[in-house]
Amino acid sequence: MYVSRFVLTFGLCLLVGIPAGAAVSVQEMLRGIEQRYNRPRTLQFQFEQSEAGRGRITRTESGTLSLRKPGRMRWDYTAPEGKLFLSDGKFVYFFNPLTMKVSRSKLRESDDMRAPLAFLMGRLDFHRDFKKFRTTPEGEDTYVIAEPKSDKAPYTQVAFLVTPDYRIKMLRVNGQDQSIMVYRLENEQTNPSLADGMFQFKMPAGAILVDEEEIE
Repeated sequence: MYVSRFVLTFGLCLLVGIPAGAAVSVQEMLRGIEQRYNRPRTLQFQFEQSEAGRGRITRTESGTLSLRKPGRMRWDYTAPEGKLFLSDGKFVYFFNPLTMKVSRSKLRESDDMRAPLAFLMGRLDFHRDFKKFRTTPEGEDTYVIAEPKSDKAPYTQVAFLVTPDYRIKMLRVNGQDQSIMVYRLENEQTNPSLADGMFQFKMPAGAILVDEEEIE
């Protein structure tokens, strides 16, 4: 299991979109994304998560991603049904219904490939978390490609696919182990009502808790 090292939430679309074909500098693009995603307290998306290794897709999963500042995120999987990844601001929990095991680790000490989304749970600041930015066009959208500042991050590069109104619609994460994780985000909802209880982990009946730091 891949488990996280940063902290994951998003933004109100009050910005004027960029006209198709207009040239936008890297700094303008980064600033537009930050302004969009630093305003809201909560966000919710439908996601599709694909994992690839050595050039082939090995697994595709989907569900609902809910984010609440500060430091809360919840990935409810519908495919496979019952799988759950949750951060309560202090710990991260991963429940696999196939094994009936819950893995728990401290938020700041975990190494999950969902980590590039984790910066959205606080205040988004690209220059704090990433370096060596560049952009490349993809139709009307733009890829923002960045490298993590920390050499302890579980990934070597992140590519954000951004729409003209600065919405992040896809992330491609290159792992240290040569794997590639792709997250596609749809149906973005800004400031939906998300109860505090959504981000409090409750042990499923019959599940076994495994503390990752105790294994090490």
